[in-house]
Amino acid sequence: MTGTGARTADPERGTLDKAAAENFPVAPFFLPRAWRTDLMAVYGFARLVDDIGDGDLAPGGADARLLGVPPEQAEDRLVLLDAFEADLRRVFDGTPRHPLLRRLQPTVRRRSLTPEPFLGLIAANRQDQLVGRYETYDDLLAYCELSANPVGRLVLAVTGTETPERIRRSDAVCTALQIVEHLQDVAEDLGRDRIYLPAADMKRFHVDETDLAAKTAGASVRALVAYEAERAQHLLNEGTPLVGSVHGRLKLLLAGFVAGGRAAIRAIAAAEYDVLPGPPKASKLRLLREVGVTLRGEG
Repeated sequence: MTGTGARTADPERGTLDKAAAENFPVAPFFLPRAWRTDLMAVYGFARLVDDIGDGDLAPGGADARLLGVPPEQAEDRLVLLDAFEADLRRVFDGTPRHPLLRRLQPTVRRRSLTPEPFLGLIAANRQDQLVGRYETYDDLLAYCELSANPVGRLVLAVTGTETPERIRRSDAVCTALQIVEHLQDVAEDLGRDRIYLPAADMKRFHVDETDLAAKTAGASVRALVAYEAERAQHLLNEGTPLVGSVHGRLKLLLAGFVAGGRAAIRAIAAAEYDVLPGPPKASKLRLLREVGVTLRGEG
């Protein structure tokens, strides 16, 4: 990740450089160059919209200026998201203002991408400004339909491999990865006044918001996290046949996504489901082992 100065001077480069810090490989070296180029263009969009939604844009307002947002509204996330959506629409019928969206335009044309998955990611970040709690698991799944599933669909579209069955499996994997990330980031999300643990489940396990603000998790929080982790594992298992449905280097990429989720769940379990001190992280060795297991169709 680059420093603030570099991010302010070159918002496009600063956003793309964040790929190295992600939990999953964005555009690994073993993919064909054309795929890497297009996946990085999609990543730039997804990373920037998340940074807008989380208030993680670099100081200085460079992104707001690029999107045509006046300085007095540069801190208003909903205004920024509206401006970003307007610029996204220019990708499909004009010339976008932001360099990351100009980078995306050739990818959209080359791969015949549609606006829907991009609009879903914007809608998810807009929802984050308005909704901080989810009553039921189904409510959370509906959020993941916007916040996570479009990413997998875009990977399939960029690689020209989408079918209805692969999309269904991909959605299961992406939702699982989103839930796992929420489990890792309970403390960080609470700091943003967001809770992605369903309220109905919290009630069932006798967990309230003050329990989530503790330095370490009590037995009830651990039981709740274990329950949600098991749900994520079931979704991963449902989606794993996606890996066997493709071939070559794409198979390795998708195995990496599934393995990342499996390794993260193992790390959470190894921490005895105490996610409050910070996100439990899997080692690279564990991740490689899970890639091997996934490629062999085991587990």
